[in-house]
Amino acid sequence: MAGLRELKGILKDKASLFKANLSTNRPMSYVNVTVLRATTHRTTSPPSEYRLVAILSLGQRSSIMADACTESIINRLHRTHSPYVALKCLFILHNIISKGSSTLRNQVPAGGYNFLNLSEFSYKSNVEKREISLWVRWYASFLELNLMVSRVLGFFSSSPSVFFDRKRDLLKEMNTLVEFIEGICEVPDSLHLQRNDLLHELMILVGEDYRATQYQIIPRLSSETEFADQISRLSSTDSSELIACLKRLENCKKRLTEIFANRKRHDAFWELISQRKMELEKMNRNRGRLLLWQ
Repeated sequence: MAGLRELKGILKDKASLFKANLSTNRPMSYVNVTVLRATTHRTTSPPSEYRLVAILSLGQRSSIMADACTESIINRLHRTHSPYVALKCLFILHNIISKGSSTLRNQVPAGGYNFLNLSEFSYKSNVEKREISLWVRWYASFLELNLMVSRVLGFFSSSPSVFFDRKRDLLKEMNTLVEFIEGICEVPDSLHLQRNDLLHELMILVGEDYRATQYQIIPRLSSETEFADQISRLSSTDSSELIACLKRLENCKKRLTEIFANRKRHDAFWELISQRKMELEKMNRNRGRLLLWQ
């Protein structure tokens, strides 16, 4: 039965390629063919570097081609019942977010939670593909978080930066960054499946995002003078919220170690988190004593 479904998928790919090649809209035909060849049913391997480059290059041509590219990927994602094809589509979207031109990245929609509409994606008649379906649902939610974080922090925005009051900025941005790391920690327990080339490659990208998030957190907490100035202006409620945020981050440490086999290279990061949390707790205790004496 599984072999029959795979054959059916391969035949559908051929029919789709034939239809795309017959299209009179040559630019759209080229885009659809490029996407189909990168997300074939034929293998469970990730798209080759050549296929990825071909897709990323579409964003260097025009905003119309970039829009057609993301539209084609999303359509492919929503029409497939194959968890491997779905993962390939998500993997390509991740590469667009991480490595694509600003023109291409800006065409990726960011509508909020479950905007990719894959929270119920499932493949029930095959044990392996049922497990891969778990990865599809998690990976989709992770990319949704990724895009929402980028909009909050302005990583990919081409518009001028908007300056917020530092107190609001620190709390909002730290909560957003920690939420993103918590999303990474929700990766399916079947980490042994990373032996699969496609899962292995997508987890490399996720690992790069994790490190990039660390690099965003560190400067927000590392300068003792600036941090002391910022927290001195926090209300008790705000400082308690920041403490809770840092505790949530610390609670992720064990899971992140399991996922990425973290070594001592991350010790300084976790020491910084612990130190800043203790400083905030000390400040709150001192404030409490002052209130008692008043």
